[in-house]
Amino acid sequence: MNDTPTPHTLVMVPPHAAATADWPRRLADEVPGLRVLRPETEEETAEALAEADAAYGALPPQLLSHATRLRWLQAPQAGPPPGFYHPDLVAHPAQVTNMRDTYTDHVAVHTLALVLALARDLPGYVRAQSAAVWAPNWDAAAVWPPADATALIVGTGAVGAEVGRLLAALGCRVVGVDARLTEPPPGFAALHPAEALDARLPEADLVVLTLPHTPRTEGLLDARRLALLRPGALLVNVGRGPILRLDALVEALDAGRPRAAALDVFETEPLPADHPLWRHPRALLTPHVAGAGPHADERRFTVLRDNARRFVRGAELINVVDKSEWF
Repeated sequence: MNDTPTPHTLVMVPPHAAATADWPRRLADEVPGLRVLRPETEEETAEALAEADAAYGALPPQLLSHATRLRWLQAPQAGPPPGFYHPDLVAHPAQVTNMRDTYTDHVAVHTLALVLALARDLPGYVRAQSAAVWAPNWDAAAVWPPADATALIVGTGAVGAEVGRLLAALGCRVVGVDARLTEPPPGFAALHPAEALDARLPEADLVVLTLPHTPRTEGLLDARRLALLRPGALLVNVGRGPILRLDALVEALDAGRPRAAALDVFETEPLPADHPLWRHPRALLTPHVAGAGPHADERRFTVLRDNARRFVRGAELINVVDKSEWF
């Protein structure tokens, strides 16, 4: 650690990922005027926070109480886990920034893979393969054709916009619903306000959830809204688990509305081994891995470094969060 007094001190809050071991040195080298501390224990972290005006990581109330000089907190994820935006942090004067758009391409490609797997009933063929059963299905109704479909993207931020662009390239008519944006992203036929969700759901052949978890989105797709889906519709959630009520989804799948669902995120993670979705013939599950892919750590470092440079200069930060809305 560099003990030379400098105008700004950033604390990397434990627990630390192995990939961030060299970040303090790199930040010190690439951001003149920034001292970086990487404490290991809670006691060391509390001491470091007392002199810091910036931090990277999560600050629960007991640690935040020591951060009397804090003006900026960089979240390590695009959508931090529940509890990150606790009331004390929301009330604190520090700005919070997140890691949005650091794995947009990975999530969008994973989403497309899930959609295409459902479109051709690959889960059914995988089950048949595991049982060594030759079971061709030539029923045209068993195939979901993208070129004839309307796709509804719920949440058209970076991930939603890229998912929509890819689906449009497949021939889908793509429409979106968003709480903030008003101009449709490239490839979208239309963009509607959040209040239009109920009206748009019955028109969609595919619904893709790419929303963050916020006070407004928790439980957004409940039994009432699931009942608005077309019987032949597909549902994909790559946003956050609490957006979709799983018990209601199981009942809806049993009733054939939607016809199939693919989920990468869940209300409870890991999903309990006895949950019926694991074995449901209409469900395709991946264990919150849509963001996996190369370059993720370097992209996060780039956001942290660029924001640190802005912070030292007194410039406007990127990826600033509305703390009361959690995104």
